Amino acid sequence: MFRNPFSDGELARRVAAVREAMAVRGIDVAVLSAPESVFYLTGLDHWGYFAPHHLIVPAAGEMVLVTRAMERVTVATQVRNARFSGHSDSVTAASHIARELRPRPRTRVGLEAQSSGLTFAGGQELALALGADHWADISDLTAGLRQVKSAEEQALMRAAALASDAGTLAAVAAIGDGAREAEVAAECTAAMIRAGSNPPGFGPFIRPGERIAEEHTTWGDGRYRAGGRVMLELAGCVSRYHAPMGRLIHLGHIRDEDAAMAEVAKRAFDAALAGLRPGRRAREVYADWQAVVDVAGMPHYRRHHCGYLVGIGVPPSWTGGNTVTGLRHDSDLEIREGMCFHLLSWFTETGRGDFFVSNTALLGPGGPELLTRAPMGPTVV
Repeated sequence: MFRNPFSDGELARRVAAVREAMAVRGIDVAVLSAPESVFYLTGLDHWGYFAPHHLIVPAAGEMVLVTRAMERVTVATQVRNARFSGHSDSVTAASHIARELRPRPRTRVGLEAQSSGLTFAGGQELALALGADHWADISDLTAGLRQVKSAEEQALMRAAALASDAGTLAAVAAIGDGAREAEVAAECTAAMIRAGSNPPGFGPFIRPGERIAEEHTTWGDGRYRAGGRVMLELAGCVSRYHAPMGRLIHLGHIRDEDAAMAEVAKRAFDAALAGLRPGRRAREVYADWQAVVDVAGMPHYRRHHCGYLVGIGVPPSWTGGNTVTGLRHDSDLEIREGMCFHLLSWFTETGRGDFFVSNTALLGPGGPELLTRAPMGPTVV
């Protein structure tokens, strides 16, 4: 979070792709407000995205980055391909954008209406300033382009995966009877940072087994005890690119039913991984995962997905924004080379034992490849 990670050629390629998509949709000017979109096109990597950032992308010519005036030095240091237009805290970002766009008559403007970076009030103000007939929703424009990772992006994903593995292994080594939850989290986080990780979009999620179902909570003030379990889900992050992974660690012993469920989970994971082939649909990959579950005698067990696309993530998420593009049973998403997925094989509250494992996988020219490689378990410490 201190430098622009992209080459000029990489940034130029992305801007050209955005402009091509704008032309197809009849958009004269795009106002990109999602932090992920601004980062994707400029490389601006900092914590200032809590306040509005808007990148004005005309069909040709100079891009303009509108944000608070106090970000001037950081933008000057990191951004090479857009003019900075700062505003004071006494005016709204939307009013400042409207002034930037005012010299452009009869312009059709594209807005990321579903972005967390464009508030309802800001959207209303912009729509009123532009006229109701002069804007269109382009929330899916850069999100679609970001799905396939370039060579530079893949290198960042690999670096993030190394940090993920380091954090997982450090956490496992710190878990034991009497270990403080906070100490395990500290060892995990320190190992990721030492391995090159920047602060991730969120997490790590580390918590005792009785709190597995809480999804997005993390460590508490207790201690782990023999006979218990520890849930790990974390992601190393390098230049905003995340490589999530998850493990379930057992203290002292593992129940027979959990060990049996571990084998089901790993077989289902392998089926989903093998199912990642160019041209297939996300629902077909989910069906591969579900088929293993059915054969194991649990046709009633369903998940909302068995994985989702990952890459750029800006706090508060590593999923690429406020939506999740998942490998769902009803998704027609086309699987393409260069996509990265957080693949999950998650079995909890089955009545027949619990286990889960997850990894980041890249679909390369030679097929699917696991980027996170710590042992899948079962792991008993």
